[in-house]
Amino acid sequence: MRTRLVSIVLVVGMLATSGVGIGLVGAEIASVDDPISDGSALAQTSNVGGSPDLDVYATNPNLIPGQTNQVEVTVANDGDFRFGPTSLAESVTTARGVRVEAEADGPISIESGETPIGTVTQSTPRSLPIAINVPDNIDPGTYTIDFDLSYTYFSSGDERKRTVDRELEVRVRDDARFQVVDVESDTQVGDSGTVKATIENVGSETARSADVTFTTQSSSVSVSGGQSDTIRVPEIGPGQTATVAYDVGVSPDLPVQRYTLSGTVTFDDPDGIRRTDQGLSIGVLPLAEQTFNLTNIESQLRVGEDGDLIGTVRNEGPLPARSVVVQYAGESQSVIPAERSTAVGTLEPGESSEFSLPISMSGEAEAGLRSLDMAVQYRNQDEELRAFEKLVVNADVAPERDRFAVTVENRTIQSGGSRTVEVSVTSNLNETASDVEARLFADDPLDTGETDTGYVQSIEPGETTTMTFELTAAGSATPGSTYPISFDFRYDDSDGDSQLTDTFRLPVDVVEAEDGGLPIPVIIVVLLVVGTGGLVVYRRRQ
Repeated sequence: MRTRLVSIVLVVGMLATSGVGIGLVGAEIASVDDPISDGSALAQTSNVGGSPDLDVYATNPNLIPGQTNQVEVTVANDGDFRFGPTSLAESVTTARGVRVEAEADGPISIESGETPIGTVTQSTPRSLPIAINVPDNIDPGTYTIDFDLSYTYFSSGDERKRTVDRELEVRVRDDARFQVVDVESDTQVGDSGTVKATIENVGSETARSADVTFTTQSSSVSVSGGQSDTIRVPEIGPGQTATVAYDVGVSPDLPVQRYTLSGTVTFDDPDGIRRTDQGLSIGVLPLAEQTFNLTNIESQLRVGEDGDLIGTVRNEGPLPARSVVVQYAGESQSVIPAERSTAVGTLEPGESSEFSLPISMSGEAEAGLRSLDMAVQYRNQDEELRAFEKLVVNADVAPERDRFAVTVENRTIQSGGSRTVEVSVTSNLNETASDVEARLFADDPLDTGETDTGYVQSIEPGETTTMTFELTAAGSATPGSTYPISFDFRYDDSDGDSQLTDTFRLPVDVVEAEDGGLPIPVIIVVLLVVGTGGLVVYRRRQ
């Protein structure tokens, strides 16, 4: 421009000197914007005349009330080439540095600000999204959006700036459109439930074959086991409502707060054209997670025995729990639940019930205080099976003991004699032992007689019974010595399983025969000595 101004000043000077008026020249200066010098572009366009001609279009100018609509606007250039070589036409018809700003006078409003879109040629239009706020109570009809298009271009050796005003008509259709008017939910943290959404057609046309879709916005919330689900409603007329129901699950350990589901309705309008109403939204407020508590724990557990874990289970709510069972949920090899669970029935919120869970501790278990993982299994409102597994109880495990206490009423036997041994057997078990069979074992110089087994049909916990056995002491048994005898017991427990105890060892004292005579083997030896003329033969009894 500085070059052009110098030329104008020279011309003006000459004209002034020659006395010619300069009003026309002054008018030309006033009509030209302040161009920016670009040597190559100016040289190229010095003998070429033309300018861009920009306009705006929208392939889908339809607006939906009650939401912010994104309208894709295209800026096209129908350039005006006036003179010069046609090969240079694009150099003067190209709009450079195009900036777009949209405005609207109520009731709609523009949310987008000024947007740069770059260069627009006759062959390369540009597109940009315009965010348009449309109120819910707007009247159907046509509305105008004003656009200011600012750009620069080259012409006749100058770079010029220009701003043009354009208008774009948008249309608020009288289609069916929808609002959520009611939401009902019984879903729960850590569980699933039914969410019912009632939608109303607040538009003026009937929607047919309406597919109502709701989608979760959180990875911790599911809709019908996935991200979304769709329900088909055959027809929803203007002012009519429809209720759709979805199975919505909420992950455990989440806070009780509203979780958003976004919705759309895709439908056929009266012309059979498929349309979509977006922007539906519902907030799902789940109930708190169902919890239980175990208190008043009493342990009857002992190493190597069956026992019971006794306590109280309480439903902390917030909903009733049906078919409640308490179960051991640990994985220890030494803790063997005789029954995996024990039932307590239905518990209302805040209601408690006592339970007794039979548990067997193996012989390898350690005595002392043990932490046991527990769980409460129940059925929810829909009779679906659920479990609360965040429970731990402390239980004392008593050290191992003999399952039976065995005593011999009279533990003496005469050397070379036989006798009936009465054995008192007391049950230390916490359950009834049935088909109890005891067996007596003895080693030389003691031996069992024909009766080496005892039997009793059953022994209750703490009950004592007497069994009788035959025992023989060989003549080689030394009076004053003590020899062991052994017992074991085989029985059926309360579950009908056969059990075998460890071996019990009891002492037996050998005494001399009461008649003072020689034992039979000694007498035989004496006779042999007499009969052989003094030859002594002695064979030790094996």
